[in-house]
Amino acid sequence: MAAAATRITQLMVAKPCISASHQSSRSSIACFGNETKGASWTKLRSSSFLSATQNFYKNCHSNASKSERHAVKAMAAGGDKQTLPGLPIDLRGKRAFIAGIADDNGYGWAIAKSLAAAGAEILVGTWVPALNIFETSLRRGKFDESRVLPDGSLMEITKVYPLDAVFDSPEEVPEDIKTNKRYAGSSNWTVKEVAESVKQDFGCIDILVHSLANGPEVTKPLLETSRNGYLAAISASSYSFVSLLKHFLPIMNPGGATISLTYIASERIIPGYGGGMSSAKAALESDTQVLAFEAGRKHGVRVNTISAGPLGSRAAKAIGFIDMMINYSLENAPLQKELTADEVGNTAAFLSSPLASAITGAVVYVDNGLNAMGVGVDSPVFRDLDIPRAPKN
Repeated sequence: MAAAATRITQLMVAKPCISASHQSSRSSIACFGNETKGASWTKLRSSSFLSATQNFYKNCHSNASKSERHAVKAMAAGGDKQTLPGLPIDLRGKRAFIAGIADDNGYGWAIAKSLAAAGAEILVGTWVPALNIFETSLRRGKFDESRVLPDGSLMEITKVYPLDAVFDSPEEVPEDIKTNKRYAGSSNWTVKEVAESVKQDFGCIDILVHSLANGPEVTKPLLETSRNGYLAAISASSYSFVSLLKHFLPIMNPGGATISLTYIASERIIPGYGGGMSSAKAALESDTQVLAFEAGRKHGVRVNTISAGPLGSRAAKAIGFIDMMINYSLENAPLQKELTADEVGNTAAFLSSPLASAITGAVVYVDNGLNAMGVGVDSPVFRDLDIPRAPKN
């Protein structure tokens, strides 16, 4: 078990590693109301109809000698068991590992909230240098406002693991990283070690989310990007997904789902998005298709990626022109509204659920339709055309 990993919720009596059975009777119903941020929250619900979905998932082998399991309390206690109408998203009894959350304002956090609201147990992998700040912020309640779920309860994170997805195993870690003071006090943080720790602690997972990207030379044009900078972007932003699947697939239940995050720069020119990051996103999308075949055939696990529109997160601000891209989207996308993080989170919850059981190898665009545009209609050359515009409130 990772030495620096922090147990966030209460520990409860051990349960077998089963997907969506015994734990579901103790979970409450998540109904998304209009009081939450973003209208799309009202579309996501969880219910108690599990009989139709249980056949998607099988038991995985758990460590019989392990006497404890960490149980999620992401839902409010109580609640009736009445089946809701329609096609609710129900992830109760499922366990998700989200790699790449370091604060409360990115897509990774939004995905965690949507999965939790639908009933999933949440495990998090946080970059080692950011681990102490993230855990301290959680402990001191700095994220409490953004942890609020639609039913009024707070999202609970069962456990936080230190993770540096650039390194697959301890043997690959260079000496300067091992002795770096930002890594002091943490252990078992390579991809292989984290997967082993999760297996030891919980036995298995059902959902794997890759919310990782980094390009040390992202502000440089591609022609000015060094080989090391280019390869670093590929390593951190795309190969890390391959590595996560390689090490986590053996502990994923059949019928499970994996999701990564990509960006339209993989297939369109976005000036300023440099340093090999566009190449990394293109690789990620290509890998999604190949991994969907391999993971589907060998493990019965689905692999999809979400191409999300621009969001003004802390990580995105490192690019330097994120506000410009948000404004560009508002002017040119078919839907003239600001994209919210929960819209991406809700899409991830759908893709993780049995409702998306036949979707794999897909790039799902959640960008207000901007990917469909061939030109920017805010250009002066279109000033004489009658361009439809959204009515102003």
